[in-house]
Amino acid sequence: MVSELIAQSNDQGRVNGIERKIAVLIDADNVSSKYIKPILDELSKFGAPTYKRIYSDWTKPEMAGWKNVLLTYSITPVQQYSFISGKNATDSNMIIEAMDILYTGHVDSFCIVSSDSDFTRLAGRLREAGMYVIGMGEKKTPQSFISACEVFRYLEVLLSDGLIVAAEGPEPVMAREGGRVPGSKESAETGYAERKTSEEADLSSSLSNVDEITGIIQKIVADTSDEDGWAFLGNVGNLLNKQKPDFDSRNYGYPKLTLFVKSLNRFDIEHRATNNPGIKHTFIRVRAGGRVSKKILSRSASGRRKTGASK
Repeated sequence: MVSELIAQSNDQGRVNGIERKIAVLIDADNVSSKYIKPILDELSKFGAPTYKRIYSDWTKPEMAGWKNVLLTYSITPVQQYSFISGKNATDSNMIIEAMDILYTGHVDSFCIVSSDSDFTRLAGRLREAGMYVIGMGEKKTPQSFISACEVFRYLEVLLSDGLIVAAEGPEPVMAREGGRVPGSKESAETGYAERKTSEEADLSSSLSNVDEITGIIQKIVADTSDEDGWAFLGNVGNLLNKQKPDFDSRNYGYPKLTLFVKSLNRFDIEHRATNNPGIKHTFIRVRAGGRVSKKILSRSASGRRKTGASK
């Protein structure tokens, strides 16, 4: 069973062994051109973009700056005139084209880039049709749209991540204080730039509290661990994203989930060798003596005993 979970978690960008085909739909009225490269870089982890369309009224003078970006990344601009002042016709056009693409059967995933709650129902409808839906937006994105997506990424985090050289070694790149994301001298010393802008400070206030995330991870480990309490970290990360679509270790200043989990000081971490010398699988276990972990592990163990008895 563990081997099956490992295989599933390693295939984030694949469906039944085949690379995901993604339709990327961008709401230019709610997204800056500076985010395009980080968006496409992030999507490369999920699969191959086959449709790349961006929607706006391109006759507006302020949209002229998009030209070079669209040519560089081969994104198709879709014109939508603003027929009535104050009414956003772009949203309706995106929704209609998304459904058209859905019924072609040429893709198995969608990426909706917007900070607008108007796309909440679209994301839900696409998932009902069996599509894998990735959402991307700024910190102001309503929770309703975030929850409607399978996975959600904050654009501010993707942008800053693209400007940062990943730190080497297991040390945390940013300290945490009560679930917030402060800047620190240590982060600069390990290769991370300090995040002190007002935008990033606002982003931290919209993130789930670290203690809440810790509790969710403890529960997942208790539910999926083997008899010795070890759970495969890749599977833990997948299940965590299903409960918290906007979770990303980079939101908290850590480039990898392993570093984030280590910073919590609630889990033992074990790296296991595989047949490939260059690949190791990471497993975690709730550390003995944790305040919450004892109760969770007790309930989980009791459940396993009952299941075994019923058999």
